[in-house]
Amino acid sequence: MGDRARLTRDPVFFQTEGEGGGASPPAPRRMQFFGRLVNTLSSVTNLFSNPFRVKEVAVADYSSSGRVREERQLILFQNASSRTWDCILVNPRNAQSGFRLFQLETEADALVNFQQYSSQLPPFYESSNRILHVEVLQQLTDLIRNHPSCCANSRENEEGCTPLHLACRKGDWEILVELVQYCHAQMDVTDNNGETAFHYAVQSDNSQVLQLLGKNASAGLNQVNHQGLTPLHLACQLGKQDMVRVLLLYNARCNVMGPNGYPIHVAMKFSQKGCAEMIVSMDSSQIHSKDPRYGASPLHWAKNAEMARLLLKRGCDVNSTSSVGNTALHVAVTRNRFDCVIVLLTHGANAEARGEHGNTPLHLAVSKDNMEMIKALLVFGAEVDIPNDFGETPAFIASKHSKQLQDLVHISRARKPAFILSSMRDEKRTRDHLLCLDGGGVKGLVIIQLLIAIEKASGVATKDLFDWVAGTSTGGILALAIVHSKSMAYMRGVYFRMKDEVFRGSRPYESGPLEEFLKREFGEHTKMTDVKKPKVMLTGTLSDRQPAELHLFRNYEAPECVREPHVGQNVNLKPPTQPSEQLVWRAARSSGAAPTYFRPSGRFLDGGLLANNPTLDAMTEIHEYNQDLIRKGQGSKVKKLSVVVSLGTGRSPQVPVTCVDVFRPSNPWELAKTVLGAKELGKMVVDCCTDPDGRAVDRARAWCEMAGIQYFRLNPQLGTDIMLDEVDDTVLVNALWETEVYIYEHREQLQELIQLLLSP
Repeated sequence: MGDRARLTRDPVFFQTEGEGGGASPPAPRRMQFFGRLVNTLSSVTNLFSNPFRVKEVAVADYSSSGRVREERQLILFQNASSRTWDCILVNPRNAQSGFRLFQLETEADALVNFQQYSSQLPPFYESSNRILHVEVLQQLTDLIRNHPSCCANSRENEEGCTPLHLACRKGDWEILVELVQYCHAQMDVTDNNGETAFHYAVQSDNSQVLQLLGKNASAGLNQVNHQGLTPLHLACQLGKQDMVRVLLLYNARCNVMGPNGYPIHVAMKFSQKGCAEMIVSMDSSQIHSKDPRYGASPLHWAKNAEMARLLLKRGCDVNSTSSVGNTALHVAVTRNRFDCVIVLLTHGANAEARGEHGNTPLHLAVSKDNMEMIKALLVFGAEVDIPNDFGETPAFIASKHSKQLQDLVHISRARKPAFILSSMRDEKRTRDHLLCLDGGGVKGLVIIQLLIAIEKASGVATKDLFDWVAGTSTGGILALAIVHSKSMAYMRGVYFRMKDEVFRGSRPYESGPLEEFLKREFGEHTKMTDVKKPKVMLTGTLSDRQPAELHLFRNYEAPECVREPHVGQNVNLKPPTQPSEQLVWRAARSSGAAPTYFRPSGRFLDGGLLANNPTLDAMTEIHEYNQDLIRKGQGSKVKKLSVVVSLGTGRSPQVPVTCVDVFRPSNPWELAKTVLGAKELGKMVVDCCTDPDGRAVDRARAWCEMAGIQYFRLNPQLGTDIMLDEVDDTVLVNALWETEVYIYEHREQLQELIQLLLSP
């Protein structure tokens, strides 16, 4: 009625009604009167029509109106002219235009509806231009008012997304809370692609969104989309490690099968290490799961060395086969994944496994004419004469390829096939055999390959071929491995794995990884005297005295004539630990404390500083040991040394040196020459002091000839200078192949050695 009263008090209307006699006003005034009357009646009509009718408006029309509330693009105005509260949606793409969503008479009603609109509309208008039309907005706002809870689950845009989908995509926390906690949005509602809110949350950058959904978990947590992917599959594909963690925390299933297998297979396919680690940590059985397409384990899907190591360290079966019989090694060879091939081989992959059509990995490598891959397989024991289902051997396939490939096969064919090592020591042997192993860091792989060849040719384990084993640095580690019955094939894999653990960062390397490796291999509490045969000695350099002194770590009591320290009158020189108390891992660590590579081990430096080739020191020790027995009246226990085998870690090629002159410079050019000369001279001094070849070998050979001892020195010439801390697999495989070539070229000498070692 108030509005009607205002109408009768309108000045124009009042004036017209008051003029007497019903006389008609002039024409212009009549037109003005009717115009105002129409406008006034239109205003009344709008007031009593639908207050929620959506209408396109200009934002400038509200410039004089007061803003009551504002949420993003929604503004609640108090319209002074109509005495109403108008809700305006400002067009996000054109701030000058907008849509009036309602026009209400009371502020309380306006605030309630504004709150409802502001909590549910944003995901729609922020995601799609289709929403910004009068007709669409009318339907959407009507739905929000009439079915507030259903609107949270309605699919309103072209993608079939619900507000919850869109809020998850944007990571809008406030709207998410409204939709989940107050509007009870359903989480298993899918869009046109079959994706739930969990799929959308995974694709966002905020893991808290996923946590909010997870607290109200439903079937949507493990729902597969039209591509067959659960949210966990998708998180693994995208490499969202935090999302994987949250999904697993809220019990997302790891055993839902997708087109590429379980989530672990997806993580491996896309090389997402963090995601794979999360899954395996939650369910270790996943490393054995098979995908539906190929029947392959996650290891088959590994595309790089890092991913393969992850699974192998967790205990996955390196020789697991797919539905057609292929191992992961077959796949890695086929895909030219050299780093994966090395990791698999060093973890015990069977280089002779027969896969699809009876092909071994070597068949596949030869067919691809991949020389590096072929070398790797051959040095790890692959045989060239195994036929496939078509009767073709790798050697036959190689005959169709290059001469170089045929030469590789010819060299490898000279090796005997696989055998079972005898572990029986010949106790009737009347003379002793000595094995001496040089230092050389990771080049100890050369020694390993030589020992494998000796074992293959003899059929006897190294431990039982020799009575004394001496080693320096890496040779000392291998000497201990021999004494503790570790196979050389196993140690070859260990060395490839060790280098990646130990040689990390810059020199000098952290001692921790090396020490952990030694403890893992030999035991943290194992003593030197725990294993008696064969007798073993490791060289070390006592650096707590001047001059430094050679020390031998033994698994037997030292001869009395060499009790240390030699300078007995100096009470400040602490004697070394006795063998019965000496820890094996500490002895190995002390022998391998190479300066600039590792820090000293207590008072010990690398034995290579004084005896990188330990042959002469070992023979001296044996002589003193026997003399000690004679002095004690135990001459019957003395055995004459008959065979000495000295194995090197490979000879580096000689290179010319331009300058070793060091002088006082008088100008910048002379300064540069002096620096270069000092560098070359320093390297020459170090190399001469630690050289295991040259005169050291000549003296040992001469000593043996004078004593009537058979002496064998095996040390391949390498094509490149390999550092002690080399980590490149290709470089190391080439060194092993050069060792194989050396063994082939010296096969007669090797055969002579075997006959001597096996003779009574």
